[in-house]
Amino acid sequence: MPEYIDAHGVTIVYDRHPATGAAGDGEARGVVQLLHGVGEHAGRYARTIAALTGAGFVVYADDHRGHGRTGMTQHGDALRLGRLGPGGHRAAVAALWQFTRLIRDENPNLPLVLLGHSWGSFLAQILLNDHPDAYDAVVLTGSALRWPGSLNHRPLNAPWAGPEATGLEWLSTDPAVAADFAADPLTIDVPLAQLFGAAETLRLIGRPRRDLGRDIPVLLMVGRDDTVGGPRSVHRLADAYRRRSGLTDVTTLVYPDARHEIFNEGVQDEVRADLLAWLDARIPVRQRP
Repeated sequence: MPEYIDAHGVTIVYDRHPATGAAGDGEARGVVQLLHGVGEHAGRYARTIAALTGAGFVVYADDHRGHGRTGMTQHGDALRLGRLGPGGHRAAVAALWQFTRLIRDENPNLPLVLLGHSWGSFLAQILLNDHPDAYDAVVLTGSALRWPGSLNHRPLNAPWAGPEATGLEWLSTDPAVAADFAADPLTIDVPLAQLFGAAETLRLIGRPRRDLGRDIPVLLMVGRDDTVGGPRSVHRLADAYRRRSGLTDVTTLVYPDARHEIFNEGVQDEVRADLLAWLDARIPVRQRP
């Protein structure tokens, strides 16, 4: 189980998944840095990681500060999972940038894709603003424009509230997803603002940087019934990338009858196929000389 130490002495646990397919010989065509959401961990992305490695991508996926295996190493107590620790949210972003540099050092000649879900997509937006030269493509799922009026401040499960509700219906239309989340010892169902506190939550506010100076392809994927931001907020985000950042290759895909975790939805096979098709068009399989 590989790990690295961040600037505050926190041990960050991660996995490196080698490419298993590409041109038929397992030679990698690119690298994906996967950023999970709040209250969860990288282990919940096994099927998506398998699809990416099978398509020829090496996948690096860490458990962010305070989360999953990192959180248990950091706190030693499952009741403290989600607490970011010293340096707060800025330190969490800095640790991910350190991870990017580690990935680049180990794969200097391969294109790097940044794939973030939910809070991970917000982290990805921040990293892209700060280091546009580091990434060759960006994929954001379950995302939103990080701006007042575009983020949902109501309880995420409000549309499904009722006496029989588990509180996790917002994740997926598949009840098994909520059941698995509830049974997982490394996940927590605590709202982000409550988990991080008001001051640290405000650090999430921001917009795509003006004039990134580089035309990076961006894919935005969202369920129509996602209560984090939803299609309207994601379309605003896409427009901001075009108008503010000067990006010309921005694609938005909306999935009907899907909620927040599109990789765990009834349409998950379609979602992964769309992701791989988008990557195929931008990071083709490397041909042997």
